[in-house]
Amino acid sequence: MKIILVTGGAGFIGSHLCERLVARGDTVICLDNLLTGSQKNIAHLMSKRNFFFFNHDVTKPFVSRKFAKIDEIYHLASPADPNVNSPFSYMAHPFETMKVNTIGTWNMCEIAYKFKAKLSFASTSEIYGDPEVSPQSENYRGNVSTIGPRSVYDESKRFGETIVAAFVSKKDLEGRITRIFNTYGPRMNVNEGRAVVNFIKQALTQKPITIFGDGKQTRSFCYIDDQVEGQILAMEKGKPGEVFNIGNDDERTILEFAKIIKQMTRSQSKITFSQRLPEDDPHQRRPDINKAKKVLQWKPKTSLEEGLFKTINYFKEIL
Repeated sequence: MKIILVTGGAGFIGSHLCERLVARGDTVICLDNLLTGSQKNIAHLMSKRNFFFFNHDVTKPFVSRKFAKIDEIYHLASPADPNVNSPFSYMAHPFETMKVNTIGTWNMCEIAYKFKAKLSFASTSEIYGDPEVSPQSENYRGNVSTIGPRSVYDESKRFGETIVAAFVSKKDLEGRITRIFNTYGPRMNVNEGRAVVNFIKQALTQKPITIFGDGKQTRSFCYIDDQVEGQILAMEKGKPGEVFNIGNDDERTILEFAKIIKQMTRSQSKITFSQRLPEDDPHQRRPDINKAKKVLQWKPKTSLEEGLFKTINYFKEIL
């Protein structure tokens, strides 16, 4: 049994990770200030003896006399949605986003160093920007803007990676980095601005399914169960300083994705197009996951249709 700290544990990915770790018998310390997370995501865990929730901002020091040691830290805390119209967007919380990915990351590295714990920093495919190379491998350095509207997220995650790398090289921290690509599934917030959420909501309520641009831009969608499995294997099998893309390499156009959702929901919604893409919106997103396949023996197992079936059923229950 391990004692594992999960920041952002009340969020979408974090809550699923906490659930998985609790189920296998680990003691889980969940830190979340609920800026974008929700206690509803972890309500079913609150009565578990091996689950402890703290409403805490990780940009501030965390001290608890309850735990004499910590074995692993998954640092997932951060607003993540790019839609400026979403109240949960990193664009709506720019300063909090920058602080959690830099100061918060530094704090988690310090705790990991103190307890000689393994650390995994959840970075993002957004560090690749609007890529000029596809698929994107871990060696690709990206095509990003330091002052664009997405930079508060992109650049703070990039600096977060630098912090972890420095702790690894200078203090022998057992840290690794995972770059998360588009992930979907139950517990996604209904008010988020992600394409998955918007399309399903619009389809189920018979409203027009709105696509930004011409729909030819691509994304690769990873189901939450596969993402969590990848995160755990990166922690267990990844070596200090290693970086892993964790995502699905099944690349689809946004238009194709919208049509699949419309068909699966049997919706009468019309597909409509906005005239322009948001600034710096990536035109292509597909991970090269060969390293994860080779080193972690990991690859996504859930088909897009299977994952969407479960996700659509979840939204049918809450809408």
